[in-house]
Amino acid sequence: MSRPLSEYFQTVESSDAYYYGFAPVRDFLRHPFKARSHDWVITNPPFRLAEAFVERALFVARRGVAILARTVFLESVGRYDAIFAVNPPTKFAQFSERVPMIKGRVDSKATTATGYAWFVWEMEPKQDHPKLMWVPPCRRSLERDGDYDSFRL
Repeated sequence: MSRPLSEYFQTVESSDAYYYGFAPVRDFLRHPFKARSHDWVITNPPFRLAEAFVERALFVARRGVAILARTVFLESVGRYDAIFAVNPPTKFAQFSERVPMIKGRVDSKATTATGYAWFVWEMEPKQDHPKLMWVPPCRRSLERDGDYDSFRL
């Protein structure tokens, strides 16, 4: 995600849980980030840690948080109580086409039955109800030659 984000943001700080050849290894949940130290936190967290990532990201971010997660992240009484009832996302953007990911990395040749969405928390203005939206089919028009070359596992 860092490479395309750098086309829109002046500075992108990247890290990963494991070394994949792109970003340094850093534990997002334990790194001593200061409160409101980054404009945005945009991440594809490990699913089992997604709730903790959201809570930590809301501490770190000044302007907003966006996580790419499986759509079923919406389901859970625990997540509802801990996150959604207290601080619901401002936007929920469901991918209309499947995002084929293997080990957290998009793969041009993979297939999947798993749905993904962007969960977005914008700090201002506060909203009581998330805006539901769809990411229209776009892979064919947005993918470029070489997008996957440097990320083969």
